[in-house]
Amino acid sequence: MTQPIADLSEKLLDAARQAGAGAADAMVIRGTSVNIDVRNGTLEQAERSEGTDLGLRVFLGQRSATVSASDTSDRTITEMAERAVAMAAEAPEDPHSGLADTAQLATDRDASALELSDPTAEPSPEELQRDALEAESAALAVQGVSQVQSASAGYSAREIHLAASNGFSGGYDRTDRGLSCVAIAGTGTGMERDYDADSRIFQNDLRSAAEIGQRAAERALARLDARKPPTGTYPVLFDERISSSLIGHLLAAVNGTSVARGASWLRDAMGQQVLPDTLSLLEEPHRPRAAGSRPFDAEGLPTRARSIVENGILTGWTLDLATGRKLGMPSTGNATRGTSSAPSPGTWNVTLTPGTVSRDDLIRDMGNGLLVTSMIGSTINPNTGDYSRGAAGLWIENGEITGAVNECTIAGNLRDMLTSVVPANDARRHLSRRVPSLLVPGMTLAGN
Repeated sequence: MTQPIADLSEKLLDAARQAGAGAADAMVIRGTSVNIDVRNGTLEQAERSEGTDLGLRVFLGQRSATVSASDTSDRTITEMAERAVAMAAEAPEDPHSGLADTAQLATDRDASALELSDPTAEPSPEELQRDALEAESAALAVQGVSQVQSASAGYSAREIHLAASNGFSGGYDRTDRGLSCVAIAGTGTGMERDYDADSRIFQNDLRSAAEIGQRAAERALARLDARKPPTGTYPVLFDERISSSLIGHLLAAVNGTSVARGASWLRDAMGQQVLPDTLSLLEEPHRPRAAGSRPFDAEGLPTRARSIVENGILTGWTLDLATGRKLGMPSTGNATRGTSSAPSPGTWNVTLTPGTVSRDDLIRDMGNGLLVTSMIGSTINPNTGDYSRGAAGLWIENGEITGAVNECTIAGNLRDMLTSVVPANDARRHLSRRVPSLLVPGMTLAGN
């Protein structure tokens, strides 16, 4: 009979105590996943995985160690605890390590209001294959599409439980249903590819397979006959599909780990302007049906809504207990963790203030410039914010799209870029990172 994961986490804690640990926490994740790939109208690959992962962190004073396993037998649990204690005894002391105080722990541990798990039955492999085939067929039906590189459908379900010797015990379930299609247009050396995809917690929220396939095809066709853009300084519009990467650089720079190491281009920017004064960046860990929602963090602390940037001003770092202690600040309830690692700071759902105009309006008003739809590689200096990436997309001439461009590099400084961005109003509401298309008024383009 399968053991409840809450019982497994308590077994891990008991084993840690018996092995001599002064304190401990345990994470258990049990999950299943199914993935189906089709090609040329036939099944290409089908995978199913099931398993339970155990993670145990033990403390001997200010020394700690983390171990993991995928075997739930009593013998393995005992050996895990003994090995972890032996490792901790040899580890260096860390004055900032340790569990949360009891008074810090989340009291509301119910995740039901967050709607993180779809009660609908797991889809059969045949259903997933049917979705993938429909996406492939829809892409191939678009004139000019020569082939579909891949069409994939998947589903996963997980149970997660965290327990600690400070008295915390809580868990929740998660589900995900996804569908993607990669279409190829053109022939020979003129071939181009692009994709569309969707991933949702609730299966009935997923966009239709036909729409995903058709959109992938249309995007691939738009990339045909690409040329290099001119070299110079031009406005650059980051399409909504990739604009969240810009905000991702900001989030990485305010992460407590980077700040505590002094390896952040925003390390001295607390209380300073980092976005236009009309924009705020809000964290929303309690948004229903969003992938980044959590009732509590990986150290058992309550998650809460907060402003990372308010009216353009940087108002806080993203902290777990250890980085907060290093910086002399309380945790912001942002600890993340896998079963094989100790906690580290991470960000939940975020929303950037949307603009008042559409992406088409920004294109119309930007004159000559680049609409970036994909990027490859990166050279980003974490200390200075200097930014350089390979890019491809569509060239804008006199406010109109004139054709595809590729093989170019866009460069600037993140501090300058982010303080001048102009947002559109096209952010997708269901995404964990709600970031619209973003226009940077001036960047260096290296093309012809």
